[in-house]
This record gives sequence, C-alpha cells and structure tokens, in this order.
Amino acid sequence: MKEIYRVISIFLDCTFSKKTLILLCFGGISNISFSQDLTLNDKEYFETPGLNVLVFSNEYNGMFFDEKTAGIEFIHHGVRTVTGGAVRLHNTPEQWDLIPKMISRKVDKATNTIEVKLRYEEYNFDSNITVTPKGKGFVINVSLDKPVPKELEGKAGFNMEFIPTSYVEHNYLVDGKAGTFPRYPSSNTQIKSSVQKIPQFGGHNTFDDRGRNEYIIPLPLDSGKKVILAPETPEHKVKIESDQEVMLFDGRNLGQNGWFVARSILPINKTGKVLSWYVEPNTIPNWKREPVIGFSQVGYMPNQKKVAVIELDKNDKPLATASIFKLNEDGKFVEKLNANVKVWGNYLRYNYAQFDFSSVKEKGLYYIQYGNQKTNTFQIEDAIYSNVWHPTMDVWFPVQMDHMEVNEAYRVWHGKPFLDDCLQAPLNHEHFDGYKQGPTTETKYKPLERIPNMAVGGWFDAGDFDIQTFSHVSVINSFVESWEAFRVNRDETYIDQKTQYVDIHRPDGKPDILQQIEHGALNLVAQVENIGHPVRGIVVPNLHQYHHLGDASTETDNLPYNPALKPYESNGVSSGTMDDRWAFTNRTSFLDYRTVGALASANRALKGYNDELANKCLSLAIKLFDEANEIAKTAKPDDSPMSRWGKGSDMIALLQLYLSTKDDKYKEGYLSKIWPLLDENVEFTINSALLAVPYLGDGYKAKIREYAIKYKASIDKETSDNPYGVPIVKRGWGGSSQVINWASTNFYIHKFYPDVIDKEYVYQGLNYVFGCHPYSNLSFVNAVGNKSKKVAYGNNRADFTTIAGGVVPGLIFLKPDFLENKDDWPFLWGENECIIDGGAWFVFLANAVNELAQEKN
Repeated sequence: MKEIYRVISIFLDCTFSKKTLILLCFGGISNISFSQDLTLNDKEYFETPGLNVLVFSNEYNGMFFDEKTAGIEFIHHGVRTVTGGAVRLHNTPEQWDLIPKMISRKVDKATNTIEVKLRYEEYNFDSNITVTPKGKGFVINVSLDKPVPKELEGKAGFNMEFIPTSYVEHNYLVDGKAGTFPRYPSSNTQIKSSVQKIPQFGGHNTFDDRGRNEYIIPLPLDSGKKVILAPETPEHKVKIESDQEVMLFDGRNLGQNGWFVARSILPINKTGKVLSWYVEPNTIPNWKREPVIGFSQVGYMPNQKKVAVIELDKNDKPLATASIFKLNEDGKFVEKLNANVKVWGNYLRYNYAQFDFSSVKEKGLYYIQYGNQKTNTFQIEDAIYSNVWHPTMDVWFPVQMDHMEVNEAYRVWHGKPFLDDCLQAPLNHEHFDGYKQGPTTETKYKPLERIPNMAVGGWFDAGDFDIQTFSHVSVINSFVESWEAFRVNRDETYIDQKTQYVDIHRPDGKPDILQQIEHGALNLVAQVENIGHPVRGIVVPNLHQYHHLGDASTETDNLPYNPALKPYESNGVSSGTMDDRWAFTNRTSFLDYRTVGALASANRALKGYNDELANKCLSLAIKLFDEANEIAKTAKPDDSPMSRWGKGSDMIALLQLYLSTKDDKYKEGYLSKIWPLLDENVEFTINSALLAVPYLGDGYKAKIREYAIKYKASIDKETSDNPYGVPIVKRGWGGSSQVINWASTNFYIHKFYPDVIDKEYVYQGLNYVFGCHPYSNLSFVNAVGNKSKKVAYGNNRADFTTIAGGVVPGLIFLKPDFLENKDDWPFLWGENECIIDGGAWFVFLANAVNELAQEKN
C-alpha cells in the first residue's frame, strides 16, 4: 500500500487531467485487491474468506414487505453490505412495493448451484434465478418459462442493492468512466402518470401526490456493461459485468432508507435464459475478522463478576492470555492482570473465548487488551449503575409524549401533535401496520366519524407516531412497579397537562415517573370514556403519512376532518384532508383485561398525586373487568399473535385489582388461575406470580419457590447454548427486551429466594445490554456507557442520530447463522427501533440493580 500512495503522490506532482489521475489511481489500487474461489458450504451459502453469498437464505416475509433482509445478499469482510438480489418491478423499490414470493429453493452441491423460483402472484409472473460460482466470483442467471407480462414490460428487472454507508464518498466506474457515490441524493428524477405505476401493497401509496395523480421515477446515475463499485476500496469493491445494460440508481431519492441499486431490465418476448450477470466481490487475501471484545461499556462494581467475551473469526486461533490495564495518577496505563483466556467454543458462525477479570477490584479506569486489540476505557466504581436510567426518563420518554409540545433547551423536539382527535376506522379495513377493523365498529360511532376528546396523554409507540394500547398498559404497569419497589422520585422534567407543554432538564417539584404514569393513564381513560373500551391502536391512515420523519405535529394538519371540504382545503377550524388518525376499535377481552391491570395499578401510584384520576382509574377498571368477563364467555377462539401474547391477562387483572382493593374475590380469582398457567409455561408466567409474593402469605411464597427452582433449571438450559449466558432470540426483531425482562425476573427470584438465583444473573442481563453481546461491544442504550449506539430508528433517524435513553432491540438473526446490529444505518427497525415498553422495562431493571448494589456481600 505504501508504494501505491507513493505513486499517487508522484502523480499529484504531474500535470495529468483529473479523469486520467482517477483512472490511473483506481487501476493501481485494483491491482492490490484479490478474490478467491467460492464454495458451497453445509449451511447452504457460498463462502470464501472475506465473503459470504447468501441466496434467499432469508426470504421476503410479507409482514412489512421489503425489510432489506432478503434475496441474494453479501456479508463482505464481516459486514452485510448487499441485499435484495431478486427480480423486482421498480428501479429503486420502496418498502411497500410488491415483493416476490419464493416458490422453491434448490441447493445442488453436485453442480455447486443454488436455484430459486420467484413469483409475483398479482401478475402470474414467475422467474428462476440460478447462482453458480465462476472464477473469482459467481454468475447470476435469470430465466423465464413465459415472457414478461405485457404490463411489466420495461419494469421487471433484476436488482441488487448496496448499502449507502459502505459506498458514499467512494467512487464507481461504469465502462471505465468514473463517478462518485453522493453523500446526499442529488441525481435526476422524472414524473409520470399514476396510471403507469405498479400499485403498492393494498392499493396504498407512499407518495403524497397532492391530488395530481403522478409519481416519481429515479433516473440512473449511470449505465453500462461493466460496473465497478468502490474500485479504490478493497473491503467493498464489487465488479458486475453483463452483456446487457446495468444501471446504477440512488434509492434515497424516494426514501431516506433507500439503498444504491444495480439493475438490468429483463428483455421482452423472450423465454429461457434472459439475463446473465457476472459478479465479483473483491476479497482481501487471508482476511480474518478482527476480534470483538464484549464487555460492559458502563463498567462494573468492584465485587461484581467481570467476564469479557471475545468473538473470533472461525479461522482465528484464540490467544492464551489477555490483560487488564489501569490508568494511574501520572496518566499512564499499567498492567494489573494478565490471565488465561478460556476457550468457550463455536456459536453460530464465530468462535468464542472468555476472559475472567473478576479479581480486579480496585476502583479506577481500565481497558482490556487481547493481542493487538485494545478496548476503550471503562470504570470500576461502587455506584456504576446509579444514573444509567436517567437519559431514558429525562429525555427519551418526554420526547415520546403524544399531544404535548416538547422542548429541550434551545431545541423543540415537536409541537403539539394530533389535536384533531381521531376518526373511527372504516369497516373491514386492513391497515399496513398490522391493524384490522372488522365488520362492525363495536362503538357508537359510524365509520370515519370523529371521536372527540382523544387529544390527551399517551406516548408514541416507537419510531413512528401511533398509539398502541397493548404497549401503553405494559409501560404503566412497569412504571408502577418501579414506583412501588424503589420509589423512583427523580425530577428533571417540567410537564404541564393544562398547556400541553413539556420542558426537558427543568425540575417542577413532581416525580417524573408519576407524571408519566398520569400521562399514560389519561389516554387509557380517554379511550374507555369516549370510545367505550380500550382499542388496539390509533394510527394515521395514509402510507405517505406513516413514513413521516421529524416533528410529529406536522404528520397531520392538526385540524379535524370535514367531509364537506375538498382535500387540502381548510376553513381554519377544520380540513377536507383525510389525515386524522384512525382508531381501530374491535374489542377483545384480553386487551380489556390488560387495561384493567394498568388502570388498577395506576390507581395506587396516583393516590395523593392526582386523586381524581386515581379514583377514575379504579372505577373504570372494575367496570371494564366485569364487561371483559362477559365478552370472554362468548369469545371465539383467537390464535392471533396479540391474543397469544395476552394469555393470562385475566390473571394479571385479578392480581392488580386485589392489590388496589384488597377484595378477596379478586384474590380467590387470581389463585384459581395462576397455578395452571405456571404449570403450562413457568417462564412466561412466573414474573406475575412473583409480584404477588409480598401480599399472599408464607404458604404462597413456599409454593412459588418450587416454580422458581423449575424456572432456574429451564433458563440454565436455555442460556447454555451461547457464551453470554443470556437468552438470545433468533428472529427479525432483536431481543434486548427479552434479556431485560429475563434479568428482572431473576431479580425478583433473588430477592425472595436468594439461594435459588444469584445476583449475577441480574447483572448479566445489564452487561449484555451495555455491550457484552455479539457483533459489536456498543451499549444498546443510546447515550449510556462510554460507547453506545450512534444511530437509532427514532423520529430523527433521517439525521443519522439517536434520542438519548432509547433502548434498541439489538441483534436480528439472518439465517442461517448471522447476528447483526448496524450502527451506521438507522433504518433497520428490527435492530434499531426503540419502543416504549422496552424503555420502561429498562428503567425498572436499572433501579433493581441499584438496589442489589446496596446489599452487603
């Protein structure tokens, strides 16, 4: 490399044109890059050191359509940089554009080939894609049994998508002509009539055409027969060659979450092999992934168990020892421990080792060194966990507050949103975010009739701006737990419900957690009083609203819908624009029960703070409970995900009603239900059972102990499959919340039965969330720890940043063996979208650990 840089320096002293210089430099650099032959492994993907090529190991699942986790994908030098290799119908497909269904996938080791059949059922259009290694790359062949349908001519093509963060500020060559991948989209677009547009999911539209019946088409950055992406960067260089035109697009013109796209249009009136690409991703010779040293970015207490987990390339051999260095007063680091590294073994695609430095107890600043790898510094201190939850309560939850203007110093996070209340959702409607309205409203309102008095309380559920009642009740219950268990009385937020104004970092003499409980309860009460029961959710009706980024108060015009006015017409007090949120009001007993539990628990917390609201919460909870019992008697079997999650909701309602009223009928009802539920699924139910331990006597406590022992055996078996000692879920939504809840359950068991579960089972959960996890060692709590997530899927994700205190989901699982959490691309919601219940659960766990820290050894 030094020689290349020396040659470049010489060129800079000469009088070459810019184009000549660029081409000569690219040519020199490309000579130092290499590729190696791909082989088809037992996990059914192609691999060579530095490159994995997955061919529909993961398919489009249809729930949220194009999640950028399917098709032909590359894991290039340890990072997934390419996705979406498939026949697609747009130059730069958006999330909600039609996706192909995988009909079959055949892996033929004899011919070293993977073949998939894809279908667009809407057009009865099938295509076959075959991938076969060739030379230093591989060949993609697209074949058709029937010609491209008439309505897809010029639209059906083969696409492959490249993540912008690996390619911006790099260059490309198209038939030898150089160009630059722009940091911000600035390429050309074209307007066409909506008649020519292929409909998106369910007839929805991501584009607000303002009534003009048109849509945007991105035009190519360039096109040719030979495209080289990032020719100057060995880690990311990819060559594509074809005898047909390959176009290069910037998908960010249509959506900030778009990728760069290489695309060739399928020829018309042809069958058999209709397209062939030769693709050659560069690989660095003898490449090995650098070790990742997992540890807590927050640090450790002196007497806490301290184990770093070292993630190693499968071709890397573990070193015998690692070291701990401490910062002295003279500013120099001194080795305090050199100890053996324990080989753990293989988990998924990597090998693992553990480094136990529990013997280091002196307070101070440290780093870990493993070979040439040094971590950033971390602390060993007594009160290490005392303020880790402050950003979540001080910043993240205030920003999530619906119906409020939220200010922070010089910044306004958002104005007062959704003052237009909401409308009754229309009948038999399937919403793009998973909500459904059935054949009746189950309310006194007609379809699209305004539901008044709803512009109060509540939180934005996650990175979008809907209210999900199921999440709300979880937050209220968790906040009440934190209040009752730890008396969390921190006050750093000014909240004024009368003027609907919030000011962050401004104490107002009231505990923030009580104000948040109040805010959540106000919305639940509004639902029950104005609608008649809790609703599944309240969400904007239009897809072009749903992907809104920025200030929530601009997602609607904040004026109630008036059907007498034309779209985009306003009389100053109402509007003809159908942008008001819809309430999906079909009633279920399990959601009623869960709301009963939240209202009953809120009653206890709000007594003495807001007595009027506290009393209203309890009276509505009792009324709702009686109604839910009647509904449950005639309810049809429901196997929906929400219903499965809601199992045991009546038991939760009974417990909370008993704790608030001390009425024995609720106690007896609870006891009649808890034991069968524990016998059926102890891990799912035991947390609720533990909440009742302080209130139901020694006999109950002794009986729960047996289930705690059974639970301990179950989790030990479950967590033994990975080196981190926590439950790691393998799915498309990360498992941070599962780990947090697991650790919180362990806290209760340790509190009541310290001989059954050690406190380290609690610390281990926080250590994982704070950085001792696969893929990286960043804290999954934004702005908590020395190094934490730099991007997250919040309402400011277009700015590639975070909201302090949000807890990201963490690691998604891509079949067959890849865990991922990107910190340069915020738009993967399964990895980076912070949710309100996850934040509340984290606040509880952090305070639980603080309580443990006060225990004497």
